[in-house]
Amino acid sequence: MTKTKDILIDVARRLFAKNGLEGTTMNDIAVESNRGRRTLYTYFKSKEEVFYAVIEKEMERMSDRLRLVADKDLDPEDKLVQLVYTHLSLIKEAVVRNGNLRAEFFRNIWLVEKVRKRFDEAEIDILQRIVMQGIRQGKLDVVNIQLSVEIIHYCIKGLEVPYIFGRLGTSIQISRPMVKQVIHRAMAKIDRPDEA
Repeated sequence: MTKTKDILIDVARRLFAKNGLEGTTMNDIAVESNRGRRTLYTYFKSKEEVFYAVIEKEMERMSDRLRLVADKDLDPEDKLVQLVYTHLSLIKEAVVRNGNLRAEFFRNIWLVEKVRKRFDEAEIDILQRIVMQGIRQGKLDVVNIQLSVEIIHYCIKGLEVPYIFGRLGTSIQISRPMVKQVIHRAMAKIDRPDEA
C-alpha cells in the first residue's frame, strides 16, 4: 500500500468516526488529507470503497495482534482463552475508537461481514494452528478439527455485540472461567489416568 493511500485511509477513518459515513464526503477526505480529489479518485472510486478500505485496515491490524497471541509460549487452552478476549477487546476498541463509525458498523453489518472475510479466514487459521499444537502436545483431543475451530470462531463472533455493550458480566475476571470451561469442553481435553 502506498503512503498516500495509507494517509487517505487514515484521514477517512477519522472523518467517518467524527461525522459518520453519511456525513463525510469524498471532498472532505481530499481536503482534510491535503490531497486533491483527483488523487483520491486515483485510489478509490467511491466513498463506500474508502469505507471498505478503512474497515479492511482495521481488520488487518487486528489480525496482526491475534498472531502475536498465537505466538506466545502458553498452554494451548490458555492461548485459546486469551485469543477470545484479545479478539473481543480489539473489536470493542475498533468500534469505540471509531466513534460515529460504530453506528455504521451495526447498520452496515453485511458490508462489514464482506470486508472481514479475510480477517475471519486468518482467525480460523490461527485457531487451527493452536489446536494442532495442542494435539501434538497431547493436551487436546479433537475429533473434527475444522468443525471445532469454526464453532469456536462463530461463538467468538456471537459474543462481539454483547461484549461491546458490556453485557458479559461486570468484568473479564467474572466471565473468563466460564469461557475457559466452554473451550475446555469444546476441545475435549484428554484426561490421562496417570495424571489423576
